[in-house]
Amino acid sequence: MSAGHPAPVVHDAPCSRRVSTVVREAGAASVVGARRRWALRALLMGAAAVAVIVGTALVHLSAGAAAPGGDAAPGVSDPRVIYLRDCATCHGADAKGTIFAPSLQGVGPASVDYWVSTGRMPLVADARPPKSPYGQAPPGQRLADPSARDVRRNPAYPPEVVAALVGYVTSIAPGGPQAPDVDLAGADLAAGGELFRLQCAACHEWAGVGGALYQRQAPSLHQATPVQVAEAVRIGPGQMPAFGTSAIPADKLNAVVAYVRYLDKPDNRGGRPLWYLGPVAEGGVALVLGMGALLVVSRWIGDPR
Repeated sequence: MSAGHPAPVVHDAPCSRRVSTVVREAGAASVVGARRRWALRALLMGAAAVAVIVGTALVHLSAGAAAPGGDAAPGVSDPRVIYLRDCATCHGADAKGTIFAPSLQGVGPASVDYWVSTGRMPLVADARPPKSPYGQAPPGQRLADPSARDVRRNPAYPPEVVAALVGYVTSIAPGGPQAPDVDLAGADLAAGGELFRLQCAACHEWAGVGGALYQRQAPSLHQATPVQVAEAVRIGPGQMPAFGTSAIPADKLNAVVAYVRYLDKPDNRGGRPLWYLGPVAEGGVALVLGMGALLVVSRWIGDPR
Protein backbone atom coordinates (compact mmCIF):
# COMPACT_ATOMS: atom_id res chain seq x y z
CA MET A 1 0.00 0.00 0.00
CA SER A 2 1.58 3.24 -1.07
CA ALA A 3 2.26 6.04 1.37
CA GLY A 4 0.37 8.59 -0.70
CA HIS A 5 -2.99 6.92 -0.48
CA PRO A 6 -5.03 6.62 2.73
CA ALA A 7 -5.96 3.32 4.06
CA PRO A 8 -9.41 2.18 3.06
CA VAL A 9 -12.15 2.45 5.72
CA VAL A 10 -13.75 -0.80 6.54
CA HIS A 11 -17.41 -0.50 7.72
CA ASP A 12 -18.60 -3.00 10.26
CA ALA A 13 -22.26 -3.37 9.23
CA PRO A 14 -23.29 -5.77 12.01
CA CYS A 15 -21.97 -3.39 14.69
CA SER A 16 -23.92 -0.44 13.27
CA ARG A 17 -27.09 -2.44 13.26
CA ARG A 18 -26.57 -3.44 16.90
CA VAL A 19 -26.06 0.18 17.97
CA SER A 20 -29.21 1.36 16.20
CA THR A 21 -31.15 -1.49 17.70
CA VAL A 22 -29.99 -0.58 21.20
CA VAL A 23 -30.93 3.05 20.63
CA ARG A 24 -34.42 2.11 19.41
CA GLU A 25 -34.93 -0.24 22.36
CA ALA A 26 -33.79 2.43 24.81
CA GLY A 27 -36.20 4.95 23.26
CA ALA A 28 -39.03 2.47 23.37
CA ALA A 29 -38.23 1.64 26.99
CA SER A 30 -38.26 5.34 27.95
CA VAL A 31 -41.62 5.84 26.25
CA VAL A 32 -43.04 2.80 28.04
CA GLY A 33 -41.63 4.05 31.33
CA ALA A 34 -43.16 7.48 30.86
CA ARG A 35 -46.51 5.95 30.03
CA ARG A 36 -46.29 3.76 33.10
CA ARG A 37 -45.45 6.76 35.28
CA TRP A 38 -48.38 8.75 33.90
CA ALA A 39 -50.68 5.79 34.40
CA LEU A 40 -49.46 5.39 37.99
CA ARG A 41 -49.99 9.09 38.68
CA ALA A 42 -53.51 8.99 37.23
CA LEU A 43 -54.27 5.91 39.32
CA LEU A 44 -53.04 7.58 42.50
CA MET A 45 -54.98 10.76 41.77
CA GLY A 46 -58.15 8.79 41.10
CA ALA A 47 -57.71 6.82 44.33
CA ALA A 48 -57.21 10.06 46.28
CA ALA A 49 -60.35 11.59 44.76
CA VAL A 50 -62.39 8.49 45.60
CA ALA A 51 -61.05 8.57 49.16
CA VAL A 52 -62.03 12.23 49.57
CA ILE A 53 -65.52 11.63 48.19
CA VAL A 54 -66.07 8.58 50.39
CA GLY A 55 -64.73 10.40 53.47
CA THR A 56 -66.97 13.41 52.90
CA ALA A 57 -69.99 11.18 52.44
CA LEU A 58 -69.22 9.32 55.65
CA VAL A 59 -68.84 12.57 57.57
CA HIS A 60 -72.20 13.86 56.31
CA LEU A 61 -73.90 10.56 57.06
CA SER A 62 -72.49 10.44 60.58
CA ALA A 63 -73.45 14.08 61.21
CA GLY A 64 -76.96 13.50 59.92
CA ALA A 65 -77.37 10.40 62.04
CA ALA A 66 -76.10 12.11 65.18
CA ALA A 67 -77.91 15.44 64.80
CA PRO A 68 -81.35 14.30 66.12
CA GLY A 69 -79.71 13.19 69.35
CA GLY A 70 -78.06 16.57 69.82
CA ASP A 71 -74.57 15.24 70.65
CA ALA A 72 -72.89 15.81 67.30
CA ALA A 73 -74.22 19.33 66.69
CA PRO A 74 -73.31 21.39 69.78
CA GLY A 75 -73.71 24.65 67.87
CA VAL A 76 -77.40 23.87 67.38
CA SER A 77 -78.45 21.99 70.52
CA ASP A 78 -76.00 23.08 73.24
CA PRO A 79 -77.62 26.06 75.02
CA ARG A 80 -74.26 27.34 76.27
CA VAL A 81 -72.88 27.48 72.71
CA ILE A 82 -76.08 29.15 71.49
CA TYR A 83 -75.91 31.75 74.25
CA LEU A 84 -72.26 32.56 73.63
CA ARG A 85 -72.87 32.76 69.89
CA ASP A 86 -76.12 34.75 69.76
CA CYS A 87 -76.60 36.45 73.13
CA ALA A 88 -73.26 37.09 74.85
CA THR A 89 -72.26 39.76 72.33
CA CYS A 90 -74.82 42.10 73.89
CA HIS A 91 -75.62 40.64 77.32
CA GLY A 92 -72.13 39.40 78.20
CA ALA A 93 -70.82 35.88 78.72
CA ASP A 94 -71.83 36.11 82.41
CA ALA A 95 -75.24 37.64 81.59
CA LYS A 96 -74.32 40.81 83.49
CA GLY A 97 -74.87 43.12 80.54
CA THR A 98 -72.69 45.30 78.35
CA ILE A 99 -72.91 48.75 76.83
CA PHE A 100 -75.25 47.29 74.22
CA ALA A 101 -77.83 45.50 76.40
CA PRO A 102 -78.89 45.27 80.04
CA SER A 103 -78.04 42.58 82.54
CA LEU A 104 -80.11 39.41 82.63
CA GLN A 105 -79.51 38.87 86.34
CA GLY A 106 -82.85 38.47 88.07
CA VAL A 107 -85.04 38.97 84.99
CA GLY A 108 -86.45 35.48 85.41
CA PRO A 109 -87.36 32.54 83.17
CA ALA A 110 -90.66 34.18 82.15
CA SER A 111 -88.87 37.14 80.59
CA VAL A 112 -86.26 35.05 78.77
CA ASP A 113 -88.91 32.68 77.42
CA TYR A 114 -91.09 35.56 76.22
CA TRP A 115 -88.34 37.42 74.37
CA VAL A 116 -86.87 34.31 72.74
CA SER A 117 -90.09 32.44 71.94
CA THR A 118 -91.61 35.50 70.26
CA GLY A 119 -88.54 35.93 68.05
CA ARG A 120 -87.74 39.36 69.50
CA MET A 121 -84.41 37.99 70.66
CA PRO A 122 -81.71 37.58 69.59
CA LEU A 123 -81.38 40.89 67.80
CA VAL A 124 -79.62 39.82 64.64
CA ALA A 125 -79.05 40.80 61.04
CA ASP A 126 -78.81 37.79 58.75
CA ALA A 127 -76.06 37.81 56.14
CA ARG A 128 -78.27 35.80 53.79
CA PRO A 129 -81.93 34.70 53.85
CA PRO A 130 -82.71 31.96 56.38
CA LYS A 131 -83.58 28.52 55.09
CA SER A 132 -84.57 26.64 58.25
CA PRO A 133 -88.27 26.15 59.11
CA TYR A 134 -87.71 28.27 62.22
CA GLY A 135 -86.30 31.26 60.37
CA GLN A 136 -82.81 30.68 61.71
CA ALA A 137 -79.85 31.84 59.64
CA PRO A 138 -77.28 29.24 58.55
CA PRO A 139 -74.35 28.57 60.92
CA GLY A 140 -71.78 31.31 60.72
CA GLN A 141 -74.22 33.73 59.07
CA ARG A 142 -75.78 35.16 62.27
CA LEU A 143 -74.51 38.63 63.07
CA ALA A 144 -75.28 40.43 66.32
CA ASP A 145 -77.04 43.71 65.67
CA PRO A 146 -77.90 45.68 68.84
CA SER A 147 -79.60 48.39 66.74
CA ALA A 148 -82.20 46.01 65.26
CA ARG A 149 -85.83 46.53 66.25
CA ASP A 150 -87.24 44.15 68.82
CA VAL A 151 -90.37 43.24 66.86
CA ARG A 152 -92.11 39.91 66.71
CA ARG A 153 -90.51 37.48 64.25
CA ASN A 154 -90.43 33.77 63.66
CA PRO A 155 -88.52 32.28 66.60
CA ALA A 156 -84.88 31.56 65.86
CA TYR A 157 -84.97 28.16 67.59
CA PRO A 158 -87.39 25.26 67.96
CA PRO A 159 -89.33 25.00 71.25
CA GLU A 160 -87.01 22.44 72.84
CA VAL A 161 -83.97 24.63 72.18
CA VAL A 162 -85.80 27.66 73.59
CA ALA A 163 -86.53 25.72 76.78
CA ALA A 164 -82.89 24.63 77.05
CA LEU A 165 -81.70 28.21 76.50
CA VAL A 166 -84.08 29.49 79.19
CA GLY A 167 -82.68 26.90 81.58
CA TYR A 168 -79.09 27.89 80.84
CA VAL A 169 -79.73 31.62 81.29
CA THR A 170 -81.51 30.89 84.55
CA SER A 171 -78.49 28.90 85.75
CA ILE A 172 -76.11 31.85 85.23
CA ALA A 173 -78.64 34.57 86.07
CA PRO A 174 -80.95 33.25 88.80
CA GLY A 175 -84.01 34.98 90.20
CA GLY A 176 -87.00 36.68 88.68
CA PRO A 177 -90.56 35.54 87.96
CA GLN A 178 -91.24 32.06 86.71
CA ALA A 179 -93.38 31.38 83.65
CA PRO A 180 -97.04 31.43 84.74
CA ASP A 181 -99.09 28.26 84.70
CA VAL A 182 -101.95 28.92 82.27
CA ASP A 183 -105.18 26.92 82.49
CA LEU A 184 -108.02 28.21 80.32
CA ALA A 185 -110.49 25.50 81.25
CA GLY A 186 -113.49 27.16 82.92
CA ALA A 187 -112.03 30.68 82.62
CA ASP A 188 -114.53 33.53 83.10
CA LEU A 189 -114.62 35.41 79.78
CA ALA A 190 -116.81 38.20 81.18
CA ALA A 191 -114.39 38.95 84.00
CA GLY A 192 -111.45 38.68 81.61
CA GLY A 193 -113.08 41.11 79.20
CA GLU A 194 -113.70 43.61 81.98
CA LEU A 195 -110.07 43.50 83.11
CA PHE A 196 -108.82 43.68 79.52
CA ARG A 197 -110.84 46.81 78.76
CA LEU A 198 -109.72 48.34 82.03
CA GLN A 199 -106.00 47.54 81.89
CA CYS A 200 -105.06 46.64 78.28
CA ALA A 201 -107.43 48.17 75.72
CA ALA A 202 -105.95 51.66 76.08
CA CYS A 203 -102.81 50.50 74.26
CA HIS A 204 -103.72 47.26 72.47
CA GLU A 205 -107.12 48.54 71.30
CA TRP A 206 -110.41 46.98 72.33
CA ALA A 207 -110.08 44.20 69.69
CA GLY A 208 -106.45 43.38 70.51
CA VAL A 209 -105.14 44.49 67.12
CA GLY A 210 -102.64 46.96 68.58
CA GLY A 211 -102.53 50.71 68.40
CA ALA A 212 -100.29 53.68 67.75
CA LEU A 213 -98.73 55.39 70.76
CA TYR A 214 -96.30 58.26 71.12
CA GLN A 215 -93.09 57.27 69.25
CA ARG A 216 -93.98 53.59 69.55
CA GLN A 217 -96.71 51.11 68.79
CA ALA A 218 -98.47 48.54 70.90
CA PRO A 219 -98.31 45.21 69.02
CA SER A 220 -101.21 43.04 68.01
CA LEU A 221 -102.07 40.21 70.39
CA HIS A 222 -103.45 37.77 67.84
CA GLN A 223 -100.16 35.93 67.28
CA ALA A 224 -99.33 35.49 70.97
CA THR A 225 -99.79 32.11 72.63
CA PRO A 226 -101.59 31.87 75.99
CA VAL A 227 -98.29 31.49 77.85
CA GLN A 228 -96.80 34.49 76.06
CA VAL A 229 -99.81 36.64 76.98
CA ALA A 230 -99.51 35.64 80.63
CA GLU A 231 -95.74 36.25 80.61
CA ALA A 232 -96.18 39.70 79.08
CA VAL A 233 -98.73 40.64 81.75
CA ARG A 234 -96.33 39.76 84.56
CA ILE A 235 -92.98 40.98 83.17
CA GLY A 236 -94.03 44.06 81.18
CA PRO A 237 -91.77 43.67 78.13
CA GLY A 238 -90.25 46.79 76.64
CA GLN A 239 -92.20 49.92 77.60
CA MET A 240 -95.25 47.97 78.67
CA PRO A 241 -95.90 48.18 82.42
CA ALA A 242 -95.79 44.99 84.46
CA PHE A 243 -99.13 44.09 86.05
CA GLY A 244 -98.71 42.53 89.45
CA THR A 245 -101.25 40.60 91.44
CA SER A 246 -102.80 43.82 92.76
CA ALA A 247 -103.78 44.92 89.24
CA ILE A 248 -104.59 41.48 87.84
CA PRO A 249 -104.95 38.86 90.58
CA ALA A 250 -103.56 35.39 90.02
CA ASP A 251 -107.04 33.87 89.81
CA LYS A 252 -108.03 36.44 87.15
CA LEU A 253 -104.96 36.04 84.92
CA ASN A 254 -106.41 32.98 83.20
CA ALA A 255 -109.60 34.94 82.50
CA VAL A 256 -107.64 37.75 80.81
CA VAL A 257 -105.65 35.25 78.72
CA ALA A 258 -108.86 33.45 77.73
CA TYR A 259 -110.43 36.73 76.65
CA VAL A 260 -107.39 37.66 74.57
CA ARG A 261 -107.64 34.31 72.83
CA TYR A 262 -111.39 34.88 72.34
CA LEU A 263 -110.55 38.09 70.45
CA ASP A 264 -108.99 35.97 67.70
CA LYS A 265 -112.43 34.75 66.63
CA PRO A 266 -115.04 36.82 68.47
CA ASP A 267 -118.78 36.33 68.14
CA ASN A 268 -119.62 39.30 65.92
CA ARG A 269 -123.38 39.72 66.25
CA GLY A 270 -123.55 43.22 64.80
CA GLY A 271 -122.61 42.39 61.22
CA ARG A 272 -119.27 42.83 59.51
CA PRO A 273 -116.43 43.80 61.89
CA LEU A 274 -114.88 46.24 59.35
CA TRP A 275 -111.36 45.30 60.45
CA TYR A 276 -112.26 46.22 64.05
CA LEU A 277 -111.52 49.89 63.42
CA GLY A 278 -114.28 50.99 65.76
CA PRO A 279 -117.26 53.37 65.47
CA VAL A 280 -115.42 55.81 63.18
CA ALA A 281 -115.17 53.19 60.45
CA GLU A 282 -118.78 52.16 60.97
CA GLY A 283 -119.94 55.78 60.78
CA GLY A 284 -117.85 56.35 57.65
CA VAL A 285 -119.35 53.35 55.91
CA ALA A 286 -122.86 54.42 56.90
CA LEU A 287 -122.25 57.97 55.66
CA VAL A 288 -120.56 57.08 52.37
CA LEU A 289 -122.49 53.98 51.36
CA GLY A 290 -125.80 54.51 53.10
CA MET A 291 -126.28 58.21 52.43
CA GLY A 292 -124.75 57.85 48.97
CA ALA A 293 -127.26 55.16 48.06
CA LEU A 294 -130.16 57.30 49.36
CA LEU A 295 -129.00 60.28 47.29
CA VAL A 296 -128.76 58.17 44.14
CA VAL A 297 -132.23 56.68 44.70
CA SER A 298 -133.80 60.07 45.46
CA ARG A 299 -132.19 61.55 42.38
CA TRP A 300 -133.50 58.69 40.26
CA ILE A 301 -137.04 59.01 41.65
CA GLY A 302 -137.14 62.77 41.20
CA ASP A 303 -135.89 62.70 37.61
CA PRO A 304 -138.66 64.34 35.48
CA ARG A 305 -137.83 62.17 32.49
